[in-house]
Amino acid sequence: MLLSKMVNRKWWFTTLLVLLGTALCTRLGIWQLDRLDGRRSFNAQVESMRAMPQLDLITEAADSIEGMEWRSVTVSGEYDFTNQVALRNQYNGDEYGYHLLTPLRFSGKAVLVDRGWIPAEGNSAPEDWSKYDEPGVVKVTGQIRLGQGKPTFGGVADAMPADGSGLAVWNNADVERIALQMPYPILIVYIQPDVDVNDNEPPIPSQPAIELTEGSHFGYAVQWFTFATILFVGYPFYLRKQE
Repeated sequence: MLLSKMVNRKWWFTTLLVLLGTALCTRLGIWQLDRLDGRRSFNAQVESMRAMPQLDLITEAADSIEGMEWRSVTVSGEYDFTNQVALRNQYNGDEYGYHLLTPLRFSGKAVLVDRGWIPAEGNSAPEDWSKYDEPGVVKVTGQIRLGQGKPTFGGVADAMPADGSGLAVWNNADVERIALQMPYPILIVYIQPDVDVNDNEPPIPSQPAIELTEGSHFGYAVQWFTFATILFVGYPFYLRKQE
């Protein structure tokens, strides 16, 4: 009797909305659980890499370096300023600018280093960046980071020049694509140097703030599943009251 009432001419559209609402709330709950799993995996990756000893790229092989994001790393070499690129849409406080990604050559290899922030004013072209050159052998200590292409939501994809030349200023730290325009092989990661709080001269390195918690995803999942239950279980009771 109740089922026939749910699908009769008077109530079928309301029933459809309730079923769609239940399905949507359930899907949102599952999405939050997926995000919780991703957050747990991220936390485990950061904690496991931070527990490992510092990697010396000069003396240790790094065949699986792509799986070592967030591990401490050190390397000495010389910067190749001819092939450095910049990453736009970077800020130092409220001031807009770029980050310089410069190849560091060492022991027949090379790796990109995010040397840090420079102001946008007066630095729109590669020839303007020479004032930030650090010639000679330098030692870089920081953490391994993976590159990133265009984010799934938002962001602008990088379009390569039609003439086949290299791109000097990038929207994304897409190390795999940047590597394609290098005249020599580079590791498919970059180094984010440690921060010196007293360093106020560009380029200024920075580190992301990482919160190793599970966030509110589980609580949100419970809320969405609760809404789904209320809709699915409460609707039949509502119909009985209408009889």
